[in-house]
Amino acid sequence: MMLKQATVEEAQQVALLAQKLWHNNEVSDLQAEMAQLLHKKDAFIVLAYAAEQAIGFAQCQLRYDYVQGTETSPVGYLEGVYVEKGARLQGLAKKLIAACEEWARQQGCTEFASDCELDNQDSLNMHLQLGFSEANRVICFTKKL
Repeated sequence: MMLKQATVEEAQQVALLAQKLWHNNEVSDLQAEMAQLLHKKDAFIVLAYAAEQAIGFAQCQLRYDYVQGTETSPVGYLEGVYVEKGARLQGLAKKLIAACEEWARQQGCTEFASDCELDNQDSLNMHLQLGFSEANRVICFTKKL
């Protein structure tokens, strides 16, 4: 298994994995978004490969606005992590997130944060196992006017 920083040429591979995480999005839209992020200095995407096949990714970036539970700015923020089902429970998510944390450190961050949906128990468990502490729970509301 090999980890590497994603390049613009790999935006489609990232998008194919990202669509499995954010399945309400079109691959073409995700590919455009990932390509745009790969040009930004305050964003980072890392890919995991096994036998030249992309099997996981993590995307993080710097957040300058207030991040719940943090005291500094900017904060490295894990926007998403995904590992193919056949490659799970082998420490790959931990390695992908560690690469994001190291990138955030290199950007001068002293804090790293993330989030997950309230009902995503797998994500909650992963975050807790990887040393994150729960900072807050939020329920969002909308109302048609």
